[in-house]
Amino acid sequence: MLNLRITISCLCVGAAFCFAADCASADLIRVAVQRTGTVSWELDVMRAHQLDKQTGVTVETLELASPEAGKVALRGGSVDVIAADWLWVSRERELGAKLVFYPYSTALGAVMVPENSSIRTLADLQGRTLAVAGGPIDKSWLLLQAATKQQGVDLRTQADVVYGSPALLAGKMLQGDFDAMLNYWNFSTHLETRGFRRLVSIDDLLPNFGVTGPLSMIGYVFDETWAAAHRQTINRFLDVTQKAKEILLRSDAEWERIAPLVGAREAAALKVYRDRYRQGIPRRPLDSEEKDATALYRVLLRLGGPALVGQGEGLAPGTFYRPSVAN
Repeated sequence: MLNLRITISCLCVGAAFCFAADCASADLIRVAVQRTGTVSWELDVMRAHQLDKQTGVTVETLELASPEAGKVALRGGSVDVIAADWLWVSRERELGAKLVFYPYSTALGAVMVPENSSIRTLADLQGRTLAVAGGPIDKSWLLLQAATKQQGVDLRTQADVVYGSPALLAGKMLQGDFDAMLNYWNFSTHLETRGFRRLVSIDDLLPNFGVTGPLSMIGYVFDETWAAAHRQTINRFLDVTQKAKEILLRSDAEWERIAPLVGAREAAALKVYRDRYRQGIPRRPLDSEEKDATALYRVLLRLGGPALVGQGEGLAPGTFYRPSVAN
């Protein structure tokens, strides 16, 4: 009888241990970050204010070199969450990968020129050297071309276009190698802190294509099946990121604290990053975001074709994740 009691006790302890371990693993979220990315800013705020501990979420970060590395890591199962755009999510869904998207930032790239440049309008880019981050089917580049064509200018043929990586082009722009540069928001902001000015922001062009408000192109991306199995955990994580955004929105002192992480050594430069980040915080309902994404998808399909959007004829159903709706 004694042996039986001991056996039962051991089984109960073992079961409790396994249950606790399962709970702990269920509350763990592995997030891919980039050294030059902004997701790490939010996660740092989250940890500094113990927002993760308050909600029972353990966030583990994996630093990767590029967005593509993050996509590979997500598909391979080595991370749970990455930052990517809804266009890629929709494309993957059409291919059978049930990924979902939750808005992270409405901040988009910009065309930057030196402060003393004679370039004042998009038409002035004719005959100039224009550096473009990404490649020929980069979304912002296609939208810029479409906008200038509405003004009778074909930048692809009427400008000297140079493609390259965002960091490389930003460095060369600082050296004076180009007349203008189209780059992602954080690299454009870096140039802004160095005395360059914005000729146009891509989000300024979106109303030309039926977009009715600030649109989040970048969001947190994760697997739909994983989210269904860890729904409370992912919802708590998304809630915590919103709280971190609120701190960054309202506290200038918090920006001073994370200045080394941002890479802004001077107060004026930090202010530029702070203001641009705050402008990019999503504030619209998910339904409005999805409606505009659906409209812009049709434009990008026309501009970039299957090489950009894949085989889908519209934004794949289920692309946007809704925390309040059960799978």
